[in-house]
Amino acid sequence: MSGTVLCFDLGLKKTGVASGELEIGVAHPLTTIKADSRPARFSAIDKLITEWHPGLLVVGLPLYPDGSEHEMTRAARNFAAELEARYALPVFLHDERYTSAVVEDEMRADGHGMAKSRHSVDALAAQLILQGFFDERATA
Repeated sequence: MSGTVLCFDLGLKKTGVASGELEIGVAHPLTTIKADSRPARFSAIDKLITEWHPGLLVVGLPLYPDGSEHEMTRAARNFAAELEARYALPVFLHDERYTSAVVEDEMRADGHGMAKSRHSVDALAAQLILQGFFDERATA
């Protein structure tokens, strides 16, 4: 399998997006969708799908540290199902535990202020989720 992959880090008001090529296996932060309604979120996603023509999609799966599920886990699963139905593309869920915290820690360690970052925490978290997905596939 080859082609472009888009990854989504779903949030209530912001959704981070990353992109990458399946053959290369390197993820890049793309953008952050700022939308607190389903129609607004999907309008932005429609544009990304049209522009990037992905072959598959990845959605970050939020879990508690012990692996148990919570309300946002269900929201991510529902979002993934809606993406799959709407775009007729394969959608994979990938564990996103700690991605936002890792990004924030790395930005602080690099001396970058959160407000001055070129990419938002959300897009960078989506990049980490997608890179984890790529890395897991490479070792499988």
